[in-house]
Amino acid sequence: MSPASTPHELLPYLDEPPQLPSGSFGKVPHLRLGFERRRDRSILAVMRRRAPLLVQKALYCDEGMPEMPVVFIIANSGGILQGDRYTMDFTVAEGARAHVTTQSATKIQEMDANHASQAQEIVLDEGAYLEYIPEPVIPFARSRFLTKTRIRVAPSATLLYSETLMGGRKYYGEGELFRFDLFSSTVAAERPDGTPLFVEKFLIEPGRSPVARPGVMGGFDVFGNVLLLTPPAVADAVAARAVSAWNKEEGWAAGVGRLPNGAGLVYKVLARETAVVRSKIRDFWSIVRPEVVGRPVPPEFAWR
Repeated sequence: MSPASTPHELLPYLDEPPQLPSGSFGKVPHLRLGFERRRDRSILAVMRRRAPLLVQKALYCDEGMPEMPVVFIIANSGGILQGDRYTMDFTVAEGARAHVTTQSATKIQEMDANHASQAQEIVLDEGAYLEYIPEPVIPFARSRFLTKTRIRVAPSATLLYSETLMGGRKYYGEGELFRFDLFSSTVAAERPDGTPLFVEKFLIEPGRSPVARPGVMGGFDVFGNVLLLTPPAVADAVAARAVSAWNKEEGWAAGVGRLPNGAGLVYKVLARETAVVRSKIRDFWSIVRPEVVGRPVPPEFAWR
């Protein structure tokens, strides 16, 4: 990343780590997944990986859609470290379906130099369907992380994209909420011909602007952000059923809104605990899948 293209929020965090320089060997993990339709099911046709990002194989473990591959992304590094530069590319070919998630929460480790970043590119061809629902991200104290996602989606395709951000290690020691230096997330979507749909960015710098205040996180500790890129008819049907509410007793608030240019919907959830955010995202997912492909979301695993 050249200085001219460096986002302004990263300018204070460009010093090099004393251990390994940023982007050096072992610090540039890459993952490329390509899904295709083969007869009556979809397959993982392309899989390229560079440690510490790993994928072992596609599983057909979804009882609601047994013909759909489920891929668990594994990281064997123990977390994202300073100087790491992650890249991930997902492509879903015409008519193919896939579910991608992570094996566990993504831990952004404490940093004393530089920063970590992640670049994602997601491409969906006509009629493609992708559920990308990773486990939460946990930014440790003094961590600095920037993620950029570029989406190219055909008009008849559907992408359910989710990210869940915890405020930190809430139950670590005396608590470690909102003590990270920087968390920056940008998602930009466009059509295959380059026509822009929307750009969403949220930038969190607790040291500059307190997060646990009214109008931001208030009394909540976990933030769920779900983007549904889908044809207008599906968006209308999902919006009519999605719950927008503030439940003080259970400690959560959620709301659904429209994305620009007829791109679909955005669904946001705030709660005090991760399990509540996960449950609300699952409720939204349980509305989306039947509307798009006419199949149910399976019951949650007993150990979750």
